[in-house]
Amino acid sequence: MTTGIKLTATQREVLKLATYRPDGNIEPLPPNLRGSARSKVIEGLLARELISKFHYPDHVEYYATDAGYAAVGRKRKVPAPVTPDPKVEAAMAAAEANWAQEKQEAAQRLLKVGAESEGKPCIRENSKQATVIQMLRRPEGATVRQICETTGWQAHTVRGTFAGTFKKKLGFTITSEKPEDGERIYRIA
Repeated sequence: MTTGIKLTATQREVLKLATYRPDGNIEPLPPNLRGSARSKVIEGLLARELISKFHYPDHVEYYATDAGYAAVGRKRKVPAPVTPDPKVEAAMAAAEANWAQEKQEAAQRLLKVGAESEGKPCIRENSKQATVIQMLRRPEGATVRQICETTGWQAHTVRGTFAGTFKKKLGFTITSEKPEDGERIYRIA
């Protein structure tokens, strides 16, 4: 069952090879088909609608169409590849561009905060660490028990944060005093 379409021997060979592949892809082309000869074969098959062109972000692929299968007397065994919807592709490209812009703006904010902190590590707003620092800066200070209740940390975590993060990394001076009848109170000096 061949159609009345006239094909060159090379076009027929390319189509026949494609129809034996599960997906109908014309690649790989015969090794002797390079340069302008390759372009002419592909253009001729596209012009007769015997292959279809699929654009991907980094390359283009060509697949035999139903007419291409018929031209060499074969039937497609698997469904044809789905052509990407241009609207969906445009929406995805816009979303990716928006994501890239947001990522760049976030990086700029971090650089700005890093510059303002003069080389010191940054403290995120609304974090447990920021909450503890606010508690320690109050005139009445804070006890380990109060910090544990607020953050959900255990006492050894609070003390470790004082020694490691606040004193060594952030350079805070933490003072403590113990009233005769109460718990030790900590403050940032």
